[in-house]
Amino acid sequence: MAAWLESPDHLVVDLRNISAVDLAPLLDEETVTWRAALDWDFESSAELVRRFVGMQALSGFALLEGERTIGYSYYIREEKKGLIGDLYVCERDRTVDRENALIEATLEALWRSPGVRRVEAQLLLLESPLKRKVPFASRFKPYPRRFMEAPAGQVLALEAREPEGMAIAPWTEAQQDDSARLVAAAYRGHIDSEINDQYRSPSGSRRFLSNIVQYPGCGTFFPQASFAAVALNGAKGELCGISLASLVARETGHITQICVAPSQRGKGVGYALLRRSMLALAAHGCRTVGLTVTSKNISAIRLYEQMGFRDRRQFAAYVWDSW
Repeated sequence: MAAWLESPDHLVVDLRNISAVDLAPLLDEETVTWRAALDWDFESSAELVRRFVGMQALSGFALLEGERTIGYSYYIREEKKGLIGDLYVCERDRTVDRENALIEATLEALWRSPGVRRVEAQLLLLESPLKRKVPFASRFKPYPRRFMEAPAGQVLALEAREPEGMAIAPWTEAQQDDSARLVAAAYRGHIDSEINDQYRSPSGSRRFLSNIVQYPGCGTFFPQASFAAVALNGAKGELCGISLASLVARETGHITQICVAPSQRGKGVGYALLRRSMLALAAHGCRTVGLTVTSKNISAIRLYEQMGFRDRRQFAAYVWDSW
């Protein structure tokens, strides 16, 4: 095995030098941790990691102590940006220095990739993300975020309030292009567009939406709980808001995206969409519904709290930008 970064107590190596068998105990522990921390079924994501590691087709690093694999990270390159897809160090061996060894190796690999100028990461299981040393600190900016959760059945106590002049209907994949334009407009100048640069253009938002629908990173897309608000008069048929949902476990729903057109804010559109999604998830048998929100998005947090959401976990979005 070729060493990437060595210290007295650990060795960082290319993930392609590790077999799926070597990684299996770590992925099993991570799956249990996701379930305990967030009621999230990580098994489908773990299976993808196993498969691609077995094919030696996943870019990333493994952390070794002797012959034992105690941590791993993987990354994805997307045009001029890199994404840290996951990072996990087993509980008994976890230290900030060991996690940072994986972060540093990942960042160095991405900075050497032609054209990469930005790296993003949202690592929900990383402890105390805002109070730790971080590699490449001069390029780094953290954004505090909150994972909020509500009992799904609590939606039955919420008043039905439909926004005037709009119809709430199931969201369909045929609306992806309109949804992408809506997302880009909704997040123009918003702090979330600093966290995820896909929000800055319709084409980037289209890729973001495709990832939600096609890949299991935020659970399995659940169209039965995904809704769109459409204007009935004026610009008839115009998409005014969306609420997209997924299943992250058999009894756990997640709101992967909710946004409202700037011109329609303050009219109850977000409330009506979120209530519909929660009703559908509760009807499906979900016990809880979760979502993530940036801590500075005070108006959104106020709405979520009014609808019964409470903090389950605090984490951070990480951005390293060399522009």
